[in-house]
Amino acid sequence: QLGGPHFGYHVLLGRRDARSASNEAANTSLPSPSSSFSELLSNFKSHGLGLKDLVALSGAHTIGFAQCSSFRDRIYNDTNIDPKLASYLKLQKCPQSGGDSNLAPFDSTNKIFDNVYYKQLLDNKGLLHSDQELFKGNNSESDRLVKLFTRNPVAFAKRFGHSMIKMGNMKPLTGNEGEIRINCRKVN
Repeated sequence: QLGGPHFGYHVLLGRRDARSASNEAANTSLPSPSSSFSELLSNFKSHGLGLKDLVALSGAHTIGFAQCSSFRDRIYNDTNIDPKLASYLKLQKCPQSGGDSNLAPFDSTNKIFDNVYYKQLLDNKGLLHSDQELFKGNNSESDRLVKLFTRNPVAFAKRFGHSMIKMGNMKPLTGNEGEIRINCRKVN
């Protein structure tokens, strides 16, 4: 519906969902928007995911928004940010104080699942510090993956699907843990 890969990927059925959610647990497991590359990779490896998964799954930032509180440090302190983007965000979205919940899109086509997120990383237009950490212009393996996904949206889509399946298979609930929901939006 958002223009993602037309061939999609096959989501495995029957995975059990938790009966409750924990904001604290989610925030402990997810990397911070200010994470360094080594922190991002370490976090992903702690969940059995690798570099290719990190770069591909970060591509989910091709849709959606981030709050000012998540990117304020980047636009006021980072030097590897496009000056026009930083200036626009400072003036229109994120003052030095206040406006914490003001939103800015992750990329310029934030309602379409595409590879623009990666294209913008090449121009130092990653919204979050952690986004821009994937591309530093030093020809690292991460840089090469960003460039590949920039020029080959099919490669991105395939790797994204593969990594989503891999992530979906992390720490499955078994036995009496969790439930297979009748309606995925609510507990049975």
